[in-house]
Amino acid sequence: MAHDTVQDWEFTDDRDHLIRAPHRPARLVAYVPTAAALHDHGIRAAGLFGSAHDDPAAPDPAKAGSLPLADLPYFGAGSALDLEALLAARPDLVIALTYGGGQVYGIDPEAAKHLEERVPVAVLDVGRGRSLAGIRDRLTALAHALGAPARPEAEAELATAERRLSATADKPVRPRVLALSPAGPDSVHLARPYAWPDLAALTGLGVGLVDPAPGQGANWSTTTWSEAAALEPDLVLTDVRSNAAELGEALGGGIRTLPWNPELPPSAREHARFFTALTEALEEVGPARADR
Repeated sequence: MAHDTVQDWEFTDDRDHLIRAPHRPARLVAYVPTAAALHDHGIRAAGLFGSAHDDPAAPDPAKAGSLPLADLPYFGAGSALDLEALLAARPDLVIALTYGGGQVYGIDPEAAKHLEERVPVAVLDVGRGRSLAGIRDRLTALAHALGAPARPEAEAELATAERRLSATADKPVRPRVLALSPAGPDSVHLARPYAWPDLAALTGLGVGLVDPAPGQGANWSTTTWSEAAALEPDLVLTDVRSNAAELGEALGGGIRTLPWNPELPPSAREHARFFTALTEALEEVGPARADR
């Protein structure tokens, strides 16, 4: 719940922490995809930070949605986060993520503790077990608490994209879709569909995602490129974040690919764009090979 009076603003984050401020925060520093989602709601960040997977010198454009990166300070990533520079920007709210358990993602624990002693920190949970719609709704709730108006046109666009994707996926023999993150010339991480909220949402819409063989990894199954090719995907969703290797010709030629960002900004606009791009890719792939 948020109040617009100068004495009282509050928001309960996904750690069940009540964040209080003397006025509605206006100088926000946020993890890059979160800042991108807020930007889609009309809430502009005053600065950005990345995760331990990111370049400490520049934000990953794959995670940045429509953010005007050239105009926004970047305070680093992971252990290279410049905490003093972040604090010198005088934020009145920092917005971070957790993948469960309340552990702040993208900031070392000691730095996160020091940060919370100086600035209110709101943490949103994007971990396994959270639905894509639920993650998006929580971000939307924070955006509204920060003064963003309702955007029914964006919600309508998303609903249209979901219906179109569901209709395209609803085939007697569905194309086989494999989501992966290239690890290098000899190995690849195959995504487990139910471990990723966006992939779980696609499955719910009828997309035929390939589930890799059981193994040690909770989110990924790491294997060889030949074993990935043996799964005979018709369409490959390939991780395009800066920490992923290049796909190249590892799977051979002739397989349709689509860029995939496992850290898609949780806004209706970005989700609609992804669903629309996937729909168009599935339409180009056409019916799955029936001779397998």
